[in-house]
Amino acid sequence: MGGVKKKTLSSTKNTGQQPGDGANKPKKDEAKPFVKSQRHKSSVIIDDINNVNIIKGMKAITAQSISKLLGVKISIANNYIRNLESKGSVKLIGGYSGHRVYSLNTT
Repeated sequence: MGGVKKKTLSSTKNTGQQPGDGANKPKKDEAKPFVKSQRHKSSVIIDDINNVNIIKGMKAITAQSISKLLGVKISIANNYIRNLESKGSVKLIGGYSGHRVYSLNTT
């Protein structure tokens, strides 16, 4: 009842395929090429947790900006910010609903 629908003639003309043409199906003999996906690093070792040189030039420090800067997942960036906050290197200045904004603590 609920299977793949047959394409209309007008849609096959737009793509340049002939109706019933199996050109898009891979043959069983052909091996699929291995494609390495682009992923962020999931485990990162930050040498010095108090190293504020990474975030020194940033006006607003967010987990998203640190994630993009270091090339890591947002959860790792959140842990890094929490560690810096517990050490007193950064302070919370705003944000809402999990999107916290921090600034460098100059004192």
